[in-house]
Amino acid sequence: MNYEFFIAKRIIKAKQYKSSVSATIIKIAIAAIAIGIVMMMVAIATGMGLQKTIQEKVATFNGHIQISHFDNNNSEVSLMPLEIEQDFYPSFTQVPGVTHIQAVAIKAGIIRTEKTFEGVLAKGVGADYNWEAFEDFLTEGRFPNVSEKRENREILMSAYMARRLELKLGDTFKTLFLKEDTSEIPNERTFEIVGIYDSGFQKFDANVMLVDIRHIQRMNKWKNGEVGNFEVFIDDFGAIETKTKEVYKAISSTLDTQSVIGKFPFIFEWISLFDVNIFLIIGIIIIVGGINMITALLVLILDRTPMIGILKSLGSNDWSIRKIFLYNAAYLIGIGLLWGNILGIGLIWLQHTFGFLTFPNPEQYHTTIIPTHIEVWHILALNIGTLVLCVLMLLLPSYIITKISPVKAIKFQ
Repeated sequence: MNYEFFIAKRIIKAKQYKSSVSATIIKIAIAAIAIGIVMMMVAIATGMGLQKTIQEKVATFNGHIQISHFDNNNSEVSLMPLEIEQDFYPSFTQVPGVTHIQAVAIKAGIIRTEKTFEGVLAKGVGADYNWEAFEDFLTEGRFPNVSEKRENREILMSAYMARRLELKLGDTFKTLFLKEDTSEIPNERTFEIVGIYDSGFQKFDANVMLVDIRHIQRMNKWKNGEVGNFEVFIDDFGAIETKTKEVYKAISSTLDTQSVIGKFPFIFEWISLFDVNIFLIIGIIIIVGGINMITALLVLILDRTPMIGILKSLGSNDWSIRKIFLYNAAYLIGIGLLWGNILGIGLIWLQHTFGFLTFPNPEQYHTTIIPTHIEVWHILALNIGTLVLCVLMLLLPSYIITKISPVKAIKFQ
């Protein structure tokens, strides 16, 4: 029988234990562990939630991987056309993990109204465009119908752009597009707003409107089967670099690939800093929780000095005595973790369901509601890691306390 564990259980169940002088300090230590685990779970959930939200928004506008011509075009505008008839289109079966591929084309223009004007990137999309990703962004109206046999003038505009242009759902406006020969009269197109979206990502909301791709083809004097580039979507963002290389190997040698991380490195470098913040918060909280448990362990040992003297007189060594209090401390940490998990998971669920917490400066974080995302294995790793690290932090203090405590004066020889 593990008598250290047996004695630790008897101590925990004893009425004197619950009403002793150390009870208040022990409760404070348990509360500190619970609050700490809540803060760590919230830090992980909000940090990962914000990363995931930004990744999804950037991918919605650009795809995870883009396929285009080899050229030195660093702008958003499509200059050289691609034949839409490719081995990988419309189904990219050569690479596992690819969920969708769509053909698009982009042309820069200027929206002109009676009161003002704004620069715009008209993104041409066709019948293959996946509107599901935009469903969460749609605030008014509907998506443009780009599946008809004839091109139409329906467009999807951002709420940000509509406010700046003082336009609303159902309004029509003129847009000017420069020709390759800038000395010629620009192309003029009249569009009608049939839908308004708001992604919260101002970099895209300020410029991008979605139109029928046939407008771009006609203005660029492209053939019906020519597009600007292809956008590829995958099912695992974590494997984006690997999948980009696989896609590159699967396509023609005249084509190039670029991941959304390579296209917008400054965005993904910024959100990668969230990991540093998360680890820093976790490290600080674990240290604070460990110090609290060291204090509680010291109180426990001093409160049980007579018991320690009796155990020593019966032949117990220092390690056996330390194990009794380490078992006791592990129990207290477990209680703190239990309450911390209940409160933390409940708080994260409430925020995910109702979204009652918002950013005071949503334009900086590209979202209004604070997003949350946490995996089961994150919770398990957090609990196991906290328990193990706190117990390890207690080993040295328990050794020192046992050695220098007044226990030796109470030995019965």
